Amino acid sequence: MNVASSSEPLWPPAARWALGITVIGIAIYIVLDVVAQLLPPHYSPIRQAESDLGVGPYGWVMDVNFVVRGVLSLAFVYGLLRMWPKTTGVPKLSLVLIGAWGIGAFVLAVSPADVSGPATLHGTIHLVTAFLAFLFVTVGVLGVSYSMPAVIPWQSVRPYARAIAIFTGIALVLLLAGTSIPRVEQNLFGLLERVFLGLALLWMLVVSIPLLLWDSLSSRASKSSR
Repeated sequence: MNVASSSEPLWPPAARWALGITVIGIAIYIVLDVVAQLLPPHYSPIRQAESDLGVGPYGWVMDVNFVVRGVLSLAFVYGLLRMWPKTTGVPKLSLVLIGAWGIGAFVLAVSPADVSGPATLHGTIHLVTAFLAFLFVTVGVLGVSYSMPAVIPWQSVRPYARAIAIFTGIALVLLLAGTSIPRVEQNLFGLLERVFLGLALLWMLVVSIPLLLWDSLSSRASKSSR
């Protein structure tokens, strides 16, 4: 991605910190997810939902991870809001939806899923929250991607963001369609869900890292020209 001079000021420090938290948070999220998967009771990542990792003797690891996802998502929203060019309209609704996905992660942390047995209140809250959060983040990433202005560095990020946003939408459709096919839901739900979650987090990385790099390179160029 090309970095060029721009009339836009460098990002505010708080915005840089926010996107930095997003990038670091995603790395922590992946590590904790793997750790939770390796711990008893060893749920299947192919067949079972990620939320099932929050049930069991080490369920607290996944609960912490939900909190991490909430924090990194809200940090991302804040960073993007502060960085968005003042000359173009901010996609506020799309950012609110991504923020709602982040808040939803906090709800998931305190309302365990139903792994087996009859439905419970906390399990129902978990299921409804997860569905809404998945829907919100999908609409949000699509909205932000197609609202990115044709100015540096956004124009360099835009095609990649749009492509991943589209794949995220397709992944959600496949995930929801899979729940209506018993054999797919029983054997592949975990895989489909993790593909969707991976794409949503990848989208945040693909947006965050280039913006942070552009800011760093621009700062160096400004210092060297003095």
